Amino acid sequence: VQLQASGGGAVQPGGSLRLSCAAFGFTFSSAAMSWFRQAPGKELEWVSNIDSGGTTTRYVNSVKGRFTISRDNAQNMLYLQMNSLKPEDTAVYYCTKVPFRGQGTQVTVSS
Repeated sequence: VQLQASGGGAVQPGGSLRLSCAAFGFTFSSAAMSWFRQAPGKELEWVSNIDSGGTTTRYVNSVKGRFTISRDNAQNMLYLQMNSLKPEDTAVYYCTKVPFRGQGTQVTVSS
């Protein structure tokens, strides 16, 4: 299993970012996928997941209404659209096929 996340960066509060994850080494279209994040000095936190067909999604309460998870099974890609970003969203974000986790991409929200 290989998971390569990208799309992180530094944005101001209220800004947007779209994270992408390229998946390799398994049958992506059959796998439920998740995004986790880890802020400095804090434990790993589940953010969102999506079922294999992309029809069922779930979110941690703190991002509901602001983040949208999606997938493209034809391209073996997972996405996380993040809007109305807040400083507390600052973290390394990981694309995950539990228990496998990619290398992460840094998101920094600061004025």
